[in-house]
Amino acid sequence: MVQEGDYVAIFNSIHRVMKAEKILKERRLRILLIPVPRALHSDCGLAIRYSEEDREAVEKALEESRLLPDERYRKNEEKFIPVSG
Repeated sequence: MVQEGDYVAIFNSIHRVMKAEKILKERRLRILLIPVPRALHSDCGLAIRYSEEDREAVEKALEESRLLPDERYRKNEEKFIPVSG
């Protein structure tokens, strides 16, 4: 489900992740609502997956909407590496 180089954004509530999904889809950005990968932990249970190619647009849209995720990760080999900034 999460490919090499993909990003995963984790939010602190189901309401925030659903709102983020709606905003991103309205902007026609290529994202996918997924279960949080087993290697990661979240009370919400859902995350948004997006590609390196779409990273700038997705993160800009989330910032403009004041819906920044609590955590972001990038899949590198079989690990999820935290992303900052």
